[in-house]
Amino acid sequence: MSLSIILSRGAFGIDAPSVTVETHLSHGLPAFNLVGLAETAVRESKERVRSAIINAGFEFPLRRITVNLAPADIPKSGTRFDLAIALGILVSSNQVPAESVAGTECVAELALDGTLRAVGKSLPAALACCQDGRDILLAGADAREAALVEQLTVKTATDLQTICRTAVERQQLDGLVFTAMSTTTRSSLPALDLADVNGQFKARRALEIAAAGGHHLLMIGPPGTGKTMLATRIRSILPTLEETEAFESAKIWSVSHQGFDVDNWRVRPFRSPHHTCSQIALIGGGAVPAPGEVSLAHNGVLFLDELPHFQKHTLEVLREPLENREVVVARAAASSRFPANFQLVAAMNPCPCGNYGDPHSDCNCRIDQIERYLLKISGPLLDRIDLHVDVPRTDTNYHQLVTNSGERSEIIAERVFNARATQLDRQGILNHQLPKQTLNHVSVLSADAVKFLDSAVTKFKLSARSYFKILKVARTIADIEQQTNVGETHLSEALAFRCVEKLISTLKHRR
Repeated sequence: MSLSIILSRGAFGIDAPSVTVETHLSHGLPAFNLVGLAETAVRESKERVRSAIINAGFEFPLRRITVNLAPADIPKSGTRFDLAIALGILVSSNQVPAESVAGTECVAELALDGTLRAVGKSLPAALACCQDGRDILLAGADAREAALVEQLTVKTATDLQTICRTAVERQQLDGLVFTAMSTTTRSSLPALDLADVNGQFKARRALEIAAAGGHHLLMIGPPGTGKTMLATRIRSILPTLEETEAFESAKIWSVSHQGFDVDNWRVRPFRSPHHTCSQIALIGGGAVPAPGEVSLAHNGVLFLDELPHFQKHTLEVLREPLENREVVVARAAASSRFPANFQLVAAMNPCPCGNYGDPHSDCNCRIDQIERYLLKISGPLLDRIDLHVDVPRTDTNYHQLVTNSGERSEIIAERVFNARATQLDRQGILNHQLPKQTLNHVSVLSADAVKFLDSAVTKFKLSARSYFKILKVARTIADIEQQTNVGETHLSEALAFRCVEKLISTLKHRR
């Protein structure tokens, strides 16, 4: 046989497009040509493959070798096609039977001695192989990640010689099937409980509402009032990831530069980037598009502490992901899409010194300084945050700090779970994602409730988006209480979580 076809998988964003490695041996002067829009790392595979075949004890054919990576219009990058190219040459030269590799996709790098090396990003390739009904052959370090896909047959070997010997002796690669190790989720994080937070019952209530409806949350208060403690404990009241959600998040982590923890793949993401992070680090991008923090937090929580200290243009890029729940990184050659359905939790001080409105400390900031500080967060971005909660300084009485604790996370988590279940049964999505038409249908208000809400909108000069945010939050509060209708009390509580508008209004009056 002078022509062979070996299947492999590319890597483009979170997708793993199918790549067919076509190898043809013909008469003529010895040459090795690699075509199919291959980048530098792929073209260099010619030398790796040649040495690996020879050092594995096989003959490298002294003929004209043409390898085509099809389809030719998709850019090929990385070293993931080495094994497929080597097997294509060996099959074409009749050193390995063609039927042994039929139906198996090969994704691995080759060392010069023929050892298989991991290439990463194996989970998207594994999911795509499973969808197409094929097996996958990987290096050992990549196999456990791919084995998360239970319906997929994962094969692995240490080197090219082992693969070829198995193929020649058995006429198939079934002897290389990988036996998956236990992937039971175990959290390496310390157990964080909301009972650790003393006082701050309004902020705890806001956290519960945010978790129940998937709402974005902004906490405002002086330093040391527990904003970070509250934010880091939101995962303790959120339900665990469903399998579909877990795979969506795991695919993103698999293609990222952060490393993928197979043991904790079902743990809900919690990302807390420093305020010095760049726009690309937050949103994603780069020469080779990679997911940013908003995508790494997909199906989880993105916590931004000291919100006004982020660069303003960096914060502004959050507006589209908050609305569309995805990021599209556009380049001249192609575009990469990264999901970004995250829950934003942010914290900030009320002024540069942090003491504005604190009865226990004096604020040294001028009114114009406070306004400039607050206006670093633009109105359109604030409009996209459903809950704004004041986190004041609590009394430092020792007895109160020790005894003034609230409910444990497991009790709150049960209410959150029930509220989410109510929303999913009623409309299929969480309240935060409700479109206006559906929101109006599931939140029918009485005449008194409509009058109350209209009065609040006029008084605080709320935008149309803020109007619907308040209605969504009120719907969630009613769901927590397992109430069918949204009443005036629910609207009143929802309106109480818009402290930024009240703060800005107070500052304007003081001027």
